Amino acid sequence: MPASKNANSTLKSGKKSAEPNYVLVIHGGAGTMIREGSTPEQRAAYRAALSRALKAGYEVLKSGGEAMDAAVEAVSVMEDCPLFNSGHGAVFNVAGKIELETSLMVSKPPASHPAMPSSRRGSSVTLITHTRNPSHLARALYLAPQLAPHPMLSGAAAEATGASLGVLQVDPSYFWTEARWREHRRGLGLPEDPVEYPRPKISDDTNSETTEVASLSDDKTWEPLDLMPTGTVGAVALDIRGCIAAVTSTGGRTNKLVGRVGDTPVMGCGFWAEEWERDSGFVKRTWDRLRGKSKYEGVGVSGTGDGDYYIRRAAASNIARRMQYLGESLNEATQNVIDDLFKEGGMGGVIAVDRDGNVALPLNCSGMYRGVIRPDGVPLTAIFFDEQLSEL
Repeated sequence: MPASKNANSTLKSGKKSAEPNYVLVIHGGAGTMIREGSTPEQRAAYRAALSRALKAGYEVLKSGGEAMDAAVEAVSVMEDCPLFNSGHGAVFNVAGKIELETSLMVSKPPASHPAMPSSRRGSSVTLITHTRNPSHLARALYLAPQLAPHPMLSGAAAEATGASLGVLQVDPSYFWTEARWREHRRGLGLPEDPVEYPRPKISDDTNSETTEVASLSDDKTWEPLDLMPTGTVGAVALDIRGCIAAVTSTGGRTNKLVGRVGDTPVMGCGFWAEEWERDSGFVKRTWDRLRGKSKYEGVGVSGTGDGDYYIRRAAASNIARRMQYLGESLNEATQNVIDDLFKEGGMGGVIAVDRDGNVALPLNCSGMYRGVIRPDGVPLTAIFFDEQLSEL
């Protein structure tokens, strides 16, 4: 697959000056899906799930809510859906366990928390095993600087802090799905049958709220469109106050080593959000002011694909730097970074939003589950490289 410009790689905001300027873009992973290996029913199921996620985030933005909350709402829907490699549909590591990762970042402190230091723009967590919706944990930790002053935490301590803040904890068996378990066994050259989850002993002194160990999979007949996935789910939202938020969540790579940390929780690699003052002359600043254009530029990014390459290239923050220092548009910056990843062997894609409401969704592989929703409330989705975003 050549690293060329794909269908709908960039979408202009198209807003008129009097209209509200908000937008939500999401992805559900990128990589190995191919049209020839899918059925109409599979494709419809994925696009319906993407539409549900878009509508959930849209309701927050429509009511004047925060970009952060809209992005978390969208990601939560995908975390609860077994079709995607996050939360309930996460992949297994080489030891047959699930270790989740998540992140949240904002371009500026949310209006609902004006006392938040401007230097505190994000929070990420890795090696999560009990949090039902990891994106909720990232938000809770971000909003609790006294309890979680660090930009990145991991494991049991992070989950214990989240539980104290009301973040729902579950037994690890909640994340199990038959399709991902079979992928795990098949990838290791082990027999797929019998299919049985190795249930751990549950401690009697658990303080946090947990769900019942039941209904491990709502539908055992579904088959994932992407085989042996390496992708994530993510959302980037722009709210009416000009704040951009990026939220990403994943189970990582199928059969990854125990303790492996991917790009999803590494700030600047799998996610980024930032704003800066435009560097322009007097005439340009005056013209922008007359047009009602902000003196600030900003961008939010969520990546998906082979995260090891995103770490090596600092992919997400690299997009911002290309926009700020090279004067590249959102389209140019995202496409150049995706092309650079491809040259080094990194497969995947990104979603990004700038402060003007422009959206970019470039990819360098066969497909990326993706979607956009604007103030008209119409969810537009697509799956494959050459597919146009459209209403389901």
